[in-house]
Amino acid sequence: MQTILWTLLGVIAGACIATQGPINVQLGKGLGLPIAAAAMSFLAGAIILWVVTLVFAKVQGTSINFSGPAPWLFVAGGALGTVYVTSSVFLTPMIGATAVMGLAIAGQLLAGLTLDRVGFMGIAVREITLGRAAGAALLVAGAIMIRVL
Repeated sequence: MQTILWTLLGVIAGACIATQGPINVQLGKGLGLPIAAAAMSFLAGAIILWVVTLVFAKVQGTSINFSGPAPWLFVAGGALGTVYVTSSVFLTPMIGATAVMGLAIAGQLLAGLTLDRVGFMGIAVREITLGRAAGAALLVAGAIMIRVL
């Protein structure tokens, strides 16, 4: 049952990402500057995440430790997310939401295979098996077909 729930959550997260691009395109048009949509998206997300974080901290009776991780970790995830959100704001009107998502998924998959293989930042090391490589190749081929054909 737990596997189904986690899988469903992953699918819902993907649907949210696909929906975010067209929403941000319209926001960029309304604001008059596409990159402002990315900034507004991050601001709204940051506010919501901080509220949720504070609620969870209160419920769990814990505090947030800002002295723990290396300083670059404070901005690394947001900086990487900025690349995705900003590029989707610019690419979605040009190539469409499906192509943006296909290419983004292909990039995520290739990066994921590499990060798993080297155990990036302590994640479990997973070998690149023939099945995983074939699955990745099929998804990358699909992304290319969505964009080119």
